[in-house]
Amino acid sequence: MHKLSLSQFLLEASQKKEPVTTELSPLLMDIAQACKEIALSISRGALQGTMGSLNAQNVQGETQKQLDVICNDIFIDNTSRCGLVAGMVSEELADIYLPSQPSTATNKYLLLFDPLDGSSNVNVNISVGTIFSVLRCPADISQPQSHDFLQAGKHQLCAGYALYGTSTIFVLSTGHGVNGFTLDTETGEFYLTHPDMQIPADTQEFAINMSNYRFWSAPMQEYINECLQGETGSRHKDFSMRWVASMVAEIHRILYRGGIFMYPADSKATHGKLRLLYEANPMSFIVKQAGGASSTSFQDILDIMPTSIHQRIGVVMGSKNEVIKAVSYQNLSH
Repeated sequence: MHKLSLSQFLLEASQKKEPVTTELSPLLMDIAQACKEIALSISRGALQGTMGSLNAQNVQGETQKQLDVICNDIFIDNTSRCGLVAGMVSEELADIYLPSQPSTATNKYLLLFDPLDGSSNVNVNISVGTIFSVLRCPADISQPQSHDFLQAGKHQLCAGYALYGTSTIFVLSTGHGVNGFTLDTETGEFYLTHPDMQIPADTQEFAINMSNYRFWSAPMQEYINECLQGETGSRHKDFSMRWVASMVAEIHRILYRGGIFMYPADSKATHGKLRLLYEANPMSFIVKQAGGASSTSFQDILDIMPTSIHQRIGVVMGSKNEVIKAVSYQNLSH
């Protein structure tokens, strides 16, 4: 059986005259290479003694793992090579990063990423991931500033993630659907294994951190209560609950079999927990390209105009009809 590699897939997309994919192909191959190296670093972490925490915090106030910094360096090193990236934003860096060799390309891009999503899981061997987003750099800007990254998610050119689990999977969208590629560890190539991924519109599965229940708004509590009541409640159907504490793992499961993922703003995290530019936006882009929906509970995530590079928001995303249902509880309270 013929397997289509990532490079062949990108070449075929270019032949179909998908201009964004054509322009971004060199960068996407560098991102894929970074993800291969990150997968290797994670798998060797225990053997190399790099699974511990550092005596430092990132800009989010979160304790950094050694692998957070290692994966951040890997991502920057690989994506600085092609000369297409004018600037980067990372969860692990307080300020924007400008490659030492400024981009001389006609088309320049801004790269935003979380190098190791769910890093608290690495010591217990639970799936973690990398999330990335690509924006167009404003014209005639050779050295972008922070404000150049503050673009609504609907302007993303490309978004994707890598999942490091039982296998390494690279999921990608350039605005023409969503496709998943699995790493063949023998050849070192990513091959297309999940073409045209689609999220079922209906679901009986939700993912939320129930320990935050007491901090949620009354409408969110009501929605979850009715899910938990199952067949005996007003929804008249049983739900299953999942929680991995890794956004990449949660969204990948939803892409594969449907579901809804929620991390709402609450009285403890009044602005939300997840970062807009390099978590919520790229995942919303992917979810929508796969037929799903995303919201803060008040607004479409991709319509939000960012105010800072590390801005946090509340998130509800996944199967379209269930997202609409969950958001309706909030709307009814006003």
